[in-house]
Amino acid sequence: MRVGMSVETGVRPVSRKRVRAGLQRRLEARWFLLFISPWLVGFAVLTVYPMIASAYYSLTNYSVLSPPTFIGFQNYTFLFHSPLFWTSVRVTVIYAIATVVIQLVLGLLVAMLLNLRIPGMKVLRTLYYIPNVLPMAATSMLWMFLFVPRTGVLDAALHQLFGINGPQWLSDPRWALSGLIIMSVWSIGSSMLIFLAGLQSIPDELYEAADIDGARLFTKLRHITLPMLSPQILLNLILGLIGAFQTFVQAYMMTDGGPDYATYLYSLSIYQNAFQSFHMGMASAEAWIMFLVILALTAAIFKTSARWVYYGGGTES
Repeated sequence: MRVGMSVETGVRPVSRKRVRAGLQRRLEARWFLLFISPWLVGFAVLTVYPMIASAYYSLTNYSVLSPPTFIGFQNYTFLFHSPLFWTSVRVTVIYAIATVVIQLVLGLLVAMLLNLRIPGMKVLRTLYYIPNVLPMAATSMLWMFLFVPRTGVLDAALHQLFGINGPQWLSDPRWALSGLIIMSVWSIGSSMLIFLAGLQSIPDELYEAADIDGARLFTKLRHITLPMLSPQILLNLILGLIGAFQTFVQAYMMTDGGPDYATYLYSLSIYQNAFQSFHMGMASAEAWIMFLVILALTAAIFKTSARWVYYGGGTES
């Protein structure tokens, strides 16, 4: 087949190379769909369908033992008028704020220490990250022994170092939530690792120029380290917020929401409504409220990030 204009039709014939390229693209598209089809099926069955089903169940009276009955927005109305629902919201907000601040501040400080060039640093980095790969159930059991009054490791340390007796950590409504927040220090390894990667990507020339100008440590932290780490701060902020709202195992195993609902986290409320009271419709409504709240908070963070997140090359988010 020759390339050029046809005398009879005036239409340019398609070259063999272009035909082969088109066939190759279609063949690649078919292989792509073939290889990605297991993921697509899993995503549709395990993610899309459960989300659609839970949205429907949130509008029904569904107890698993009987068919769902459509009741409109009565589940949402009941939740918004339930004092126990707002208790779980209040406890979760306090826990989320405290744990996110701890992960950001301590994660950054530990990352700065682990960024020093001293012997044995790789071993220390590994030790700090190990708690993040341990099963949360086993970790919760460990911390229950640490929080045992009088004979626990934490109370023994307080008595030896400061001569004071610790509180009734998990059995005192004033201290139970604080115990869960203290436990969150155990899992700063993820944020530390992200901050460490960001610190190692900061050019040394910036610090050298600051040293020549006589900048102090706090000045370099404020004007170099924090601005250059703002993308990592944004990432840790969002991940920490989502993780805090979904915290369940610690509260379930260590306190079961008590004492006196002091550790009644939102995810625990969903679990109790779904699998203890068998109010699946109510639990689905709670799950969708949490999803929408997390979505709104994440969108708000991304919206405001353009003012304080700096990306290399003079661009912002």
